[in-house]
Amino acid sequence: MKISDLNFPDNVKVCAFDSREALTSNLSEQIETTLSHAIKHRGRASLALSGGSTPIPLFNRLSKTQLAWNSVTVTLVDDRWVSPDEPDSNEKLLRTHLLQGNASAARFIPLWQPGCSAEEATEQCHQRLSSIDGSLDLVILGMGNDGHTASLFPCSAELESALSSTADCVAVNPTTAPHARMTLTPARLLNSESLILHICGNDKLDTLAKALASTPMSMPVSLFLQHPMTIYWAP
Repeated sequence: MKISDLNFPDNVKVCAFDSREALTSNLSEQIETTLSHAIKHRGRASLALSGGSTPIPLFNRLSKTQLAWNSVTVTLVDDRWVSPDEPDSNEKLLRTHLLQGNASAARFIPLWQPGCSAEEATEQCHQRLSSIDGSLDLVILGMGNDGHTASLFPCSAELESALSSTADCVAVNPTTAPHARMTLTPARLLNSESLILHICGNDKLDTLAKALASTPMSMPVSLFLQHPMTIYWAP
């Protein structure tokens, strides 16, 4: 299957690249442009990022960009409820690969908090996120082959309430993935100036094809495909 074989709705723009290196270079430049524009016009910018192995080269490249990082607030789309000392922590991933060098000047809002469960921390996490006034400037999502994005898993008992929540974040407990999670809600993720889905691999094309014909309860990423979005893909 080729990405050009997929029938995307008019609200979805596709940027396809021959290599992951080319994708990383182009997406890094787009992120820098978007954040610089926000800083120029409002004096600040906000960025919500996903974890996983796919964005690591992007984070490494972004950390070196000549951006006014001290005017940027960075947070996570979701995180596993584990200490940032643990290898499964998305916070650890960001601190290791993005919040270094030039980007160490950014303000970071973590989701994980010590000494409590994800459910117990939801209100405090919501308060932290509410310090980002208005829309997020840029959200970068990933996608699993089960159609989950952020930590909106089709197996999660909390999915239906998460999809309809007006809060910034909810705690979820997926049955097909380890650890409780904190995830931003669709309401918060879609309250953004720019939404990007960053995926790599031919297997993701099969997932996209299924998601385009699916429902948010079966494949949560399908909800986001109904809204303005740019997909960045490479084999």
